[in-house]
Amino acid sequence: MNFSDSEIVASVLAEDYDIVEQAGDADLILINTCSIRDNAEQRVFKRLSELNVHRKNNKQLQIGIIGCMAERLKEELFNKGKVDIIVGPDAYRDLPTMLKKDSQTNINTLLSEIETYDDISPVRYDTNGISAFVSIMRGCNNFCSYCVVPYTRGRERSRNPQTIIDEISRLFDDGYREVTLLGQNVNSYCFEEIDFSSLIASVASINPLLRVRFATSHPKDLSDKLIKTMSNYPNICKSIHLPVQSGNNDVLKRMNRQYTRQKYLNSVENIRKYMPECTISTDLITGFCNETEDEHKDTLSLMQTVGFDYAYMFQYSMREGTAAHKNMCDNVSNDIKARRLEEIIRLQQELSAISNKKDIGKTYEVLIEGISKRSQNHLSGRNSQNKVIIFPKENNKKGEYVQVKILSCTSATLLGSIIEN
Repeated sequence: MNFSDSEIVASVLAEDYDIVEQAGDADLILINTCSIRDNAEQRVFKRLSELNVHRKNNKQLQIGIIGCMAERLKEELFNKGKVDIIVGPDAYRDLPTMLKKDSQTNINTLLSEIETYDDISPVRYDTNGISAFVSIMRGCNNFCSYCVVPYTRGRERSRNPQTIIDEISRLFDDGYREVTLLGQNVNSYCFEEIDFSSLIASVASINPLLRVRFATSHPKDLSDKLIKTMSNYPNICKSIHLPVQSGNNDVLKRMNRQYTRQKYLNSVENIRKYMPECTISTDLITGFCNETEDEHKDTLSLMQTVGFDYAYMFQYSMREGTAAHKNMCDNVSNDIKARRLEEIIRLQQELSAISNKKDIGKTYEVLIEGISKRSQNHLSGRNSQNKVIIFPKENNKKGEYVQVKILSCTSATLLGSIIEN
């Protein structure tokens, strides 16, 4: 989402600024920030210290913080970070005015109930020219007890679907072959009579050569209609990111996740009923308030039951202003959190390896995204299941679809070779 927002900011500033490659060449540096974990915020303060060095050679340099951290910390950033401007995620339109020398305002963190930036064409300044992110909605109404997003990004509001279709149609005409529809909870998308299932079907209908992905789904809202829609369109990728966070019902209740372990497993069963080839990834938080050893073991057992293909795994960090901060105690020690996280990571590495080994011998359609990071002689791309596949470069080009037979794998990557269609 922050990547997509940065493209919107680049568009808002396009009349007054050009993008440069090096920070030392810039007259304006904006850091787009995330507040969902403390570690992300600490990295921003460290980055600010590094960037402020450039003021020695450029007295006109302006440094700003935008995004969620701007919304959450405000004055603290001025005091600790040596920043000139602070702009929240709903105030990017004001940047050109705020950056003028005679501006009387250097902070705007007002949240909006209507802003979606749906009339702004993002500047795709740092993409592979093949894959693009498209925000379809902003904000969140879920109020998970550990999460700051509803407070930093405001309430849910959805873009007009026609603006989404128009943007993606232009992307396809410009050579893009894959879009990822973004929202804090895409399943909540609703504009008049159009729900997310209807929207993604319309996007998939733009052209059969356009791949469609989405992130992120909230398990409480994953509908049978969406799963069936996905199964009916070959170009809607067969990959669902479904954050579970914990495998224990009591922890899920404390997190205010609004589903149970069994409901989550029922959703997984339904996905596999209609799309046996679909991969399922997840988010996991370990060490949440009052988490016991048995509750932690329930998370491990759920991981084994589902057999996640990959996961994003984190230690819990208390966020000021959340329900957990107000009503609970962060009483799991850092040592225990670290040990539990290590167990979760170790198990997921095993599950990912098992998942990838099952793909050896299979042939997948792969969208070529570019040269492999590790070898100029190999290409890299992903299949519908969102798995990275590396294969020897022949005469193929970025943006083409090729059939690749999987010959071997690591826990993170599939390795194969192109076969003739």
